[in-house]
Amino acid sequence: MDALPAPNLFPRATCSGNTATTRSEWCDYSIDTDYTTEAPDTGVTREYWLELTDVTVAPDGVSRSAMAVNGTIPGPTLFADWGDTVIVHVNNLLTESQNGTSIHFHGIRQNYTNDQDGVVSITQCPTAPSSSITYTWKALQYGSTWYHSHFALQAWEGILGGIIINGPATANYDEDLGMLFLNDWDHQTVDELYITAESSGPPTLDNGLINGTNTYDDGGYRFNTTFTEDTSYRIRLVNGAVDTHWKFMLDNHTMTVIAADLVPITPYTTTVLNIGMGQRYDVVITADQAATADSFWMRAIPQSACSENDNEDDIKGIVYYGSSTATPETSAYDFTDSCDDEDMTDLVPYISKTVGDSTSTTLENAAVGFNSDNLFRWTLNSTTMVVDWADPTLQQVLNGNTTYDTSDAVIELPDADQWVYLVIQTTLGVPHPIHLHGHDFSVLAQGSGTYSSSVSLTLDNPPRRDTAMLPASGYLVLAFETDNPGVWLMHCHIGWHTSEGFALQFIERYDDIAAITNSTRLDDNCDTWTTYQTANSIEQEDSGV
Repeated sequence: MDALPAPNLFPRATCSGNTATTRSEWCDYSIDTDYTTEAPDTGVTREYWLELTDVTVAPDGVSRSAMAVNGTIPGPTLFADWGDTVIVHVNNLLTESQNGTSIHFHGIRQNYTNDQDGVVSITQCPTAPSSSITYTWKALQYGSTWYHSHFALQAWEGILGGIIINGPATANYDEDLGMLFLNDWDHQTVDELYITAESSGPPTLDNGLINGTNTYDDGGYRFNTTFTEDTSYRIRLVNGAVDTHWKFMLDNHTMTVIAADLVPITPYTTTVLNIGMGQRYDVVITADQAATADSFWMRAIPQSACSENDNEDDIKGIVYYGSSTATPETSAYDFTDSCDDEDMTDLVPYISKTVGDSTSTTLENAAVGFNSDNLFRWTLNSTTMVVDWADPTLQQVLNGNTTYDTSDAVIELPDADQWVYLVIQTTLGVPHPIHLHGHDFSVLAQGSGTYSSSVSLTLDNPPRRDTAMLPASGYLVLAFETDNPGVWLMHCHIGWHTSEGFALQFIERYDDIAAITNSTRLDDNCDTWTTYQTANSIEQEDSGV
């Protein structure tokens, strides 16, 4: 493949990065470096091997079947430095469940590496059982994110894990505690629950997990960690739920928020953090409450305004001070049950950007109804996305195709370096986390009611991220620049809704795509999948993404 044309890459000598008192620095770079146009070229390759297997697990004490990455849920964290090359080998051993797979690196922009995005039906065919695929991409951003399967509902069966790209930060801290996953969980598989979801609506889930564990009745065990007094800790939060919006808190403590998704922000403080599905927040918490108690509840609280959980009051971990093992007696902060984003005025990107003018604004109305089989399907502008595992859009582009079925939900963006404005709105009282692949987008407006041209848009350094909430009975206005050729999915990150067709795709700069695509890798993977699917009579029963 061709070398990356952007951003500018500069070799750097080996360096220690930063220290607890110099987190804004990074070798010859700093938090002031515009990472969207400039990045180190370390010359270092980080190589990982992931093995996907069918397993039986009991993360809360109740046994059920699931899927794991290298035997664990969540799977291992992938580490890299800003400017490294990352190679990930994925071996699909899901032979018992006969599941194809893919791995999507959520929030990684994949600058000029669209074919490494890992989305079945869009950038690849599923990787068949007993087969492997290798992904290669450049760590041009830094911060915290995650990888997960983008095949059916497999991400919520356990195929997920963290990604940490070391770089500068907007606040100092002493220690990095790494990833903290917040997941909802049920004692049936999500594949079993999908039958309920598409016939009668979202099911109430049994429980939630903090970094893969929690209690249920008398079983399981709680996540716990220890604090040392007066030490500050960075925690990298991920909402990996299928259908739960969380409010996160640590009793009696204040959080300093330093990043939203993979975008460093001007730090702000809060005691209760809203985190929608697919979103990530990096927070710094100082252990300054030793005089109050020696143990504290860490809480992930499902918001009943948009989802139900039978164990909503007991999805908790414990933070101990020193050697204490006492059960906490602390109380939660007050909060209003809601499924909102953090306030737009708080999410100020540290690297300031101004959104340019757009010649047009695309309006997409999100709605839900029944299909001919009396099953729920979501629509954007009356279109339910249905794409074919075995005929990915990227392969169609390489084959010269220029026309697409309505159900492909394609928006074509032929021109380079143009601003795209997109409005998604809904009259339904259900909020949705909207995730865009291949780009960070700017959030120009969020609000209740119907969008109109009289809505005030924030163009001067608005929040910038890859996943934002479409409010219930409201609208979300976002903008991005056509600076990354490829086929890019945009979808609701509620698992049920993705499978029920709440998605569309952008074909960005069609004429530039073939030159940056490894067609042999794409074709070989598709040939293997088609052979496997035919031999085992595998049927696609959802949207394909």
